[in-house]
Amino acid sequence: MQERIAFYEDMKAYNQLFQLLSGGLFRFTYSLVKSNEVAEEIVSDVFIKLWQIKDRLPEIENLKVYLYTIAKNFSLNYINKHYKNTVISLDELDVETMIELNSPAEMCISADLVQQIRKVIRQLPPQCRLIFQMVKEDGLRYKEVAAILDISPLTVRNQLAIAIRKIGETLPAYLQSGFTMVSRFSHS
Repeated sequence: MQERIAFYEDMKAYNQLFQLLSGGLFRFTYSLVKSNEVAEEIVSDVFIKLWQIKDRLPEIENLKVYLYTIAKNFSLNYINKHYKNTVISLDELDVETMIELNSPAEMCISADLVQQIRKVIRQLPPQCRLIFQMVKEDGLRYKEVAAILDISPLTVRNQLAIAIRKIGETLPAYLQSGFTMVSRFSHS
C-alpha cells in the first residue's frame, strides 16, 4: 500500500490506509486531547502529512508506528499550545481510555461491569492507561507501542501486566457482589 501511494499517488490505496488506521489513531489521539473535534482534526492532519511526504514512504519501515508517532506529536503540540499547564511527558497526562464493545459476546457484558472496568482503567497511571489502550484496543504490538512512546518493550509488557492485574482484581469482587451474566445465546 505504501508503494502504491508513493509511486503512483494511488488515492484508492490512500483511502484504504485511512479506513484501516483512522479509528485506532482517533482513539489514541482522543485519549490524549479529550475532544472529538480536535482528535478528528489531528487524525486528518496526520493523513495530510502522510500525503505531503508520500515520496519518502518507501523509506519508512513501519508505517503504523510512524503515523501513531505523528499523531502523538501533533497531540502533544496541541496540548502545549492550548493549555496553560504545559505537559512535559506522557506520565503527566490525564489519559482517557475508550472502551468499545464490538462483538456480540462483548455486548452481553452488563453496563455496570463496563462501568467498573472503566473505573479501574481511569485509576491506572496515565502511561499504563495509554499502553493498555494501544495494545488491547488498537491492537498494536509491544514493539510498536515502545517505538511510539519511546520506551522499552519490557516497560510496555510490565505496564500492560499491571493494567490487566488491576482489572482482574476488581472483577472477582464485582462478580461476588451479586452480578450474574445471563447467556443470550441458546444452543440449537
